[in-house]
Amino acid sequence: METRRRLGYVGMGSNIVPERNLPAALNLLLGQVELIGVSTCYRTEPLTRPDQPAFANGVLSMATDLAPRQIKQLLCAVEVSLGRRRTADRHARRTIDLDLLILGDLVVDDERFRLPDPDIRVRPFIALPLLELAPDLVLPDTGEWLSQVAAGLSHAELAPDDELTSVLRRMLDGGSDGVSDS
Repeated sequence: METRRRLGYVGMGSNIVPERNLPAALNLLLGQVELIGVSTCYRTEPLTRPDQPAFANGVLSMATDLAPRQIKQLLCAVEVSLGRRRTADRHARRTIDLDLLILGDLVVDDERFRLPDPDIRVRPFIALPLLELAPDLVLPDTGEWLSQVAAGLSHAELAPDDELTSVLRRMLDGGSDGVSDS
């Protein structure tokens, strides 16, 4: 597959010390891909585990010439370095969760990997932050406007985390690494 510079979007989430793990993930991605923007981060309750702590979720935008599988490998390496352990439990607590959502106009559909990520259409904590970064985005697999998809999802459960959002945006603007020892 030919590689060329593409605009991409990565969903990020954490419900184990997200104030430390989201900035740490961003820090590890800096220099690996050209990070362009970060959406508002939102606190959301776990979908199937009310006993777990709330998640912090957001979306990063990037420019890269890496192929989709190379990006997936990079994201998995960042997850592992931050202590993510994948188990059979898809809804387990996690230090970090990084998912490639969109990469240019690429459409990939195989048993291990799909682009665009199908969760864009059903998870408001993905669709709304993605819409913030890409208000004119058309989903390349169906031709749907992201704005229409997001409008059909309930945003009632999303609580903006302004402090975490500010930390991540300062990091992207060249400020501190945002990672505290606490």
